[in-house]
Amino acid sequence: MKSQIEYKLKSAPEDAISSVKFGPNTNQFLLASSWDGNVRLYDVLANNLRHKYSHDAAVLDCCFTDAVHAYSGGLDATLKSFDFNATKESTVGTHAGPIKCVDYCSEVNAILSGSWDHHVKIWDPRTPMCNGTYNQGERVYTMSVCGDKFIVGTALRKILVWDIRNMAYTMQKRESNLKYQTRAIKCFPNKQGYVLSSIEGRVAVDYLDTHPDVQKKKYAFKCHRIKEDGMEKIYPVNAISFHPAYNTFATGGSDGYVNIWDGFNKKRLCQFHQYHTSITSLSFSHNGAVLAIACSYFLGEENLPDPMPEDVIYIRTVTDQETKPKYVSQG
Repeated sequence: MKSQIEYKLKSAPEDAISSVKFGPNTNQFLLASSWDGNVRLYDVLANNLRHKYSHDAAVLDCCFTDAVHAYSGGLDATLKSFDFNATKESTVGTHAGPIKCVDYCSEVNAILSGSWDHHVKIWDPRTPMCNGTYNQGERVYTMSVCGDKFIVGTALRKILVWDIRNMAYTMQKRESNLKYQTRAIKCFPNKQGYVLSSIEGRVAVDYLDTHPDVQKKKYAFKCHRIKEDGMEKIYPVNAISFHPAYNTFATGGSDGYVNIWDGFNKKRLCQFHQYHTSITSLSFSHNGAVLAIACSYFLGEENLPDPMPEDVIYIRTVTDQETKPKYVSQG
């Protein structure tokens, strides 16, 4: 029996869901971008669609800057913003290629967009204008803000660490600890490091401090693998989301599973039931009480399933038992 409370959001996207993000300081408002060319704002408590705005092509990422402003980008290479109070959309600017990542750095009030054109752009939301364009050397696949730093994962397994206050040079250039293409990067809420995942059923925990004693703590582990008939099937790890209070994190894979990990103690805390198709994005709400789980078929196999699995966003209430490190006293 499912004791946890979990339900499907109504008015789901009509094509693959690329990203789900809870708003700041809320368990109520969720943004979702989709290959159907739309960005949707949901009220997950009322289970309804509040707003929807569109791009000219698939939308690959979206983010909130505050409770009422969203930014998004995708295959149309255009960064858009939407004011939910005024129900007004505006075009902020463009890249030379598709925009893969959109993120917000609250510490300096800046929007970051990362593109397959090899560049990250920094935008001032007040004007709105571009404050700088920075070459990452390769296609940008994933990005995560870490206080006033941000981490970029590109093609060819390159990892770049930037300090947003001084973009004159790259702080660190690294190579992924994983052997295969980087799929997702997320920073620890305590800003000490990041977790990255690859298309090959592995996750790495890494630290920003380059001191040898700190670097000794980094490690990688296998996950999202299923043994069938003596064979191990290996799946991409598409999504990572951190619990904001506990520094634990959820991973979602093309195997349809969500796992929750205690990265510091190298333990899996729990695994949810198997979902009907790939997990494409995950987002904990601001206090970690709720997890949004986006399920869409991810184009990975030659033969498309028929019928195609439906695109669903599940809203799941999570418990301390599932998300809290075991060694912490339950005081």
